[in-house]
Amino acid sequence: MADWDDLKVFLAVARAESLSRAGKALRIDPATAGRRVARLEEALGARLFVKSPQGYALSPAGEQLLEHAIRTEQAVQGAVGALQGDAGRLTGQIRIGAPDGCAAYILPQVVARIAAQHPGLEVQIVALPRVFSLSKREADLAIGVSPPAAGRLSVQKITEYHLHLAASRDYLAAHPPIRSRADLGAHRFVGYIPDMIFDKELDYFEEAGGGQLAMASNSISVQLAWARQGVGVAVIHDFMLPGAPELMKVLPREVGLTRAYWLIRHPGDQRVERLNRFAELVVQGVRREVARLETLGDGTAGDGTAGDEAAGAARF
Repeated sequence: MADWDDLKVFLAVARAESLSRAGKALRIDPATAGRRVARLEEALGARLFVKSPQGYALSPAGEQLLEHAIRTEQAVQGAVGALQGDAGRLTGQIRIGAPDGCAAYILPQVVARIAAQHPGLEVQIVALPRVFSLSKREADLAIGVSPPAAGRLSVQKITEYHLHLAASRDYLAAHPPIRSRADLGAHRFVGYIPDMIFDKELDYFEEAGGGQLAMASNSISVQLAWARQGVGVAVIHDFMLPGAPELMKVLPREVGLTRAYWLIRHPGDQRVERLNRFAELVVQGVRREVARLETLGDGTAGDGTAGDEAAGAARF
């Protein structure tokens, strides 16, 4: 019979794929984590992990145990919340994964507001420019820029967001005028590293009429920083513009992109009321925050067609 303490270690190793990282998360040393896994394997009569140079991967038996262990974890968390006598409050740890633009510019405000109402809640935001594996429980829920094409996952559209070409006022003042799409070919562009684009919805360089890709990063935060430094023209989320007063939209009436954020969850989690409530709060919060920041961006980012003389509007 497996006890809950050993299952916790199993879950930590399955998620971290490493005894040292799992031990660090649980505040135990790696040797202890290894002994606990071995004890669990002995109790179950099955090998749960396959060790390789890349780390600890789940064996077929481990994959089978994973879902049962997760349900046990969720039941324990629910029971603890109920015993604390505050059924209206969210408690415990919840991890949410998101692409770095959403993670850096939207989720901090959203999660801060949720946490203010639920002080017993510990939220971890994992900002990674890639697709998350919910089956390995890298996150309890994830935000993506497109719905997954395969797998048994629960998907909900959160909201659409908008992107435009933008460049710093200094860059625009020092380079040839941009009056139409045809002029973009003479300009330096900042964008994603082509062979590191993890989702087709981010492959919008040609759609935006890009010219020479001079600087590239797999992080939109890095691209924004380069645009603010005057490196070149970039495709920027409208919700980022309030925090980047150096930038002006370029050809806003001619070039504009629309994308969407999607909430992605493991289907079994829909039976967990705590995660359902948190997911609902996140969806509502992201919708409001995107709308709020995009409205601010319309008022703070210069419009190249608006006649802003100080920004060199004559170039447009």
